[in-house]
Amino acid sequence: MRTTTLNAVRNLGILAHVDAGKTTLTERVLFATGSTYKRGEVHDGTTVTDFDPQERDRGITIFAAAVSCTWDGHRVNLIDTPGHVDFSDEVERSLRVLDGAVAVFDGVAGVEPQSESVWRQADRHGVPRIAFVNKLDRAGADLDRAVESLRTRLHTVPLVVQLPIGVEDEFVGVVDLVRMRALTWDPDVVEGPVPETLLAEAQRRRRLLEETVAELHLKALEEFYAQGTLTEQTLREALRDITRDGTGTVVLCGSAYRNRGVEPLLDAVIAYLPSPVDVPPVRGVGGEERQADPDAPFSALVFKVNATATGRLTYVRVYSGKLHKGQTVLVGGRAERIGRILRVQADRHTPVDTAVAGDIVAVVGLKSARTGTTLCAPAAPLLLEPPVSADPVVSVSVEAKTSADNGRLAEALAHLVEEDPSLQVRTDPETGQTVLSGLGELHLEVAVEKARTNHRIEIAMGRPRVAYRETVASGVTGFVYRHVKQDGGAGQFAHIVIDTEPLATGFEFRSAVTGGRVPQEFVRAVEQGCRDALAEGPLGHPVTGLRVTLTDGSTHVKDSTDLAFRTAGRLGLREALKAGAMTLLEPIAEVTVTVPGDHLGGVLGDLAARRGRILGSEVRTGSTVVTASVPLAEMFGYVTRLRSRTQGRGTFTARPTGYAPA
Repeated sequence: MRTTTLNAVRNLGILAHVDAGKTTLTERVLFATGSTYKRGEVHDGTTVTDFDPQERDRGITIFAAAVSCTWDGHRVNLIDTPGHVDFSDEVERSLRVLDGAVAVFDGVAGVEPQSESVWRQADRHGVPRIAFVNKLDRAGADLDRAVESLRTRLHTVPLVVQLPIGVEDEFVGVVDLVRMRALTWDPDVVEGPVPETLLAEAQRRRRLLEETVAELHLKALEEFYAQGTLTEQTLREALRDITRDGTGTVVLCGSAYRNRGVEPLLDAVIAYLPSPVDVPPVRGVGGEERQADPDAPFSALVFKVNATATGRLTYVRVYSGKLHKGQTVLVGGRAERIGRILRVQADRHTPVDTAVAGDIVAVVGLKSARTGTTLCAPAAPLLLEPPVSADPVVSVSVEAKTSADNGRLAEALAHLVEEDPSLQVRTDPETGQTVLSGLGELHLEVAVEKARTNHRIEIAMGRPRVAYRETVASGVTGFVYRHVKQDGGAGQFAHIVIDTEPLATGFEFRSAVTGGRVPQEFVRAVEQGCRDALAEGPLGHPVTGLRVTLTDGSTHVKDSTDLAFRTAGRLGLREALKAGAMTLLEPIAEVTVTVPGDHLGGVLGDLAARRGRILGSEVRTGSTVVTASVPLAEMFGYVTRLRSRTQGRGTFTARPTGYAPA
């Protein structure tokens, strides 16, 4: 019974580029499963998952929202994730705890920039996914073109299991190529035989599907060669195996807005995406494994924290064991008691007494839990690897408009950082200003507005600034540094010789000391000192792209200590960097601009004035899509300029791609 229960659970996320239809699809799933009685609309601000006032005002998803529903005897825990690049860290944290995903694509645009980003994030986490090509009722929608973009840009093998019935505004249903049945909606789903006008095309596509599956699945290959075709059962099993091992992607289609294609998508989620028992056991940083078993020791991971004025709501994914109300658990090594357990439905919560392996729930009562914290049974400690937060690329200064609100501002910023680890707060040592850093201009706008609203304080924002880096253009060889300090009593002595050289990315430390002239414990201290020096280089910015080699050194029998060599490493590397040549690096964004053809010249000229480099262009149904590489510092305020140049008809997206010499 336990295995059956876990087999009937699906934990999945909805991933896509902004405006591909994720939230609308989530609404239709909730309506189709009977979880809601009315279909919510993004443009009306009536959706379940976009419940935050800012989300309803802006018409985009900002915060990942969890909902639960039931379909065909299975419980589906669903997380609607943001599609805007500024909130990609929300996607990263969600993917860390999901077993599968539905990637949504616009039937007109196909694979878009953020579609690629979230797809790569899912690849890193090994999350199996199926694809849903949405908006086939729009003018210019083309399933085959969208599928080809999946093949060429995402480098996956698309396995198209449906054929649209009708095109654009005449799209009324799909042909299920696995069962060879037609499904139409008017307004409810009606099943029938394949229309005669589509039968030949459906048979051709079914044959193509069988051939592709046979190339990827051994059992299907054997049956295909023996019988010349595949049975429905074999095809289903092969599609499930291919989806779960990631060698191909099942592709479905429809129109979420018109409520067409949602039920077959839910059937595909149940049939092809894995349950908690189908994924590998969760592994701790020490190599320990925990199976998805309610009888195993309890373990869970915190993936989201809501810090409100009335208390903290901690969202967790339970990987093994059971969690009971009132139970004492280890939270990052500290014992705490679970106050309440809540089943989550976006901003509504239902109390439950127990959560078991595979559940995604919220708990009340934990004081020290942060995003990435492991919860475990005191008798069976475990540490799970936390999700990695992206480094901030944009900063703004923030200050309360009245000195009386300074304390409340500090509290508000602490809550923001607690909820969103991709935000950072620091005090500028030169100006004394409080600086808030994040992943983009919109990210910071949303964070500050949330602090204003939740804590009722007036906040003044400064002009956005980008996060520069510096790297080594040419290093030095044989740089000698001696650290000697004598002020009574035991002194400090450390002598090191280092080489510095450029590196493609990151930081690397090596030791080439021979003969034990610098003991190993002092070598580690030198490395730590060098890492300390990376915080600020000669140009005043963090240092990256550097390799340091310790080649020689000497010690004093009494005065040499870890502290002395760490200090020598820090000060020595600073002097070595000053002796070499440094290059300033600035963050670069890949910008995709969709513009009417008659305004193309003005937009290209504006991109050139912003030091942009055109990477390519493509004509799509009366518009031109331009891709360019532009310094992030030049993109502030671009949305206003683009609208003025295109009479409000131009749109753009931008995603950081790395650093380049300024």
